[in-house]
Amino acid sequence: MFLIGFLLLTSVIILILLLPVLWGREVYRRYSGPRGVTCPETHQQVGVTLQAAHAAATAICGPPEFRVTDCSRWPERAHCDQGCLPEAVRTEPYTKGEVHLPKGQRQIFHLPVILAAFIAWYVGMIWHSQYLFRVRWMADLGLTPQQVKQLVSWYSPHLLSIAACLLFAYGVAWLQTWNERKGVVPGILSAGVLWVALALVALPSMLDLSHDLLLIEGGYTLVATVLVGSVIGGLSGKLVLPSEAK
Repeated sequence: MFLIGFLLLTSVIILILLLPVLWGREVYRRYSGPRGVTCPETHQQVGVTLQAAHAAATAICGPPEFRVTDCSRWPERAHCDQGCLPEAVRTEPYTKGEVHLPKGQRQIFHLPVILAAFIAWYVGMIWHSQYLFRVRWMADLGLTPQQVKQLVSWYSPHLLSIAACLLFAYGVAWLQTWNERKGVVPGILSAGVLWVALALVALPSMLDLSHDLLLIEGGYTLVATVLVGSVIGGLSGKLVLPSEAK
C-alpha cells in the first residue's frame, strides 16, 4: 500500500507541476516568431519579435507580460517606446513562405520519451527486486514475502509506476523545449531540475520515512533521473525526424 500511495502521490505532484509548465509552453508557442506590424513613427510595415520566453515565464504566475525583443528598425531605433506592442500581440506570426522559420527545434520527440520512461520503470523493477534492495525494502515497510507477492500480482502498482515514469519523462522533455541545446548533459540538467522540484514538494511527506527507505527510494529516483535525462537529451531528434524535415 505504501508503494501505491507513493506512486499516486508522485503522479499527482508531477501533474500539478506540469500544468503551469504546459501553460507557459503554450504561451511561448503562441507568441514566438517574427510578425509584421505598422510602426507608429513611420507608419510603414516593420518586422518585430516578441520576447516569448518572458511572456511564458510571467504567464505561470499571472497575466503574461509582453515586450519587443527585436525589430527590423533596430539597433538604430532600439530605444523606442514600443508603441507597436499591442498590434504585435494581436498579430499572428509570419506564415510559411513569407519568412523562413525553422521548425522542429522545440518539438517533443515521443519515441525517446517512451524509451526513457521504460528504462526508468525497468530499473525500478530491478532496484526493488530480490537481487538488490527488496529484502531491506520489505523489512523497513514491515511486509512479508506473501504480501509482496500479492502486491506484485496487482495491476495498479505497475500501472501507476508506468504512469509516473511517463509523466516524469514528458516533464523532462517539456523542460528541454525551453533550451535549444541538445545533448546528454542538458538533458540530465533538465531532469535534475524536475527531480529537485519534486523532492521539495514531496519533502513534508518524506519526513516520516526511515533513513533506509529514504536512501532506497532516493537512490532509485536519482538513478532514474540521470537515465531519463541522458536518453531524452541524447536521442531527441535522432530516433524520430521532425515532421517538416525533408
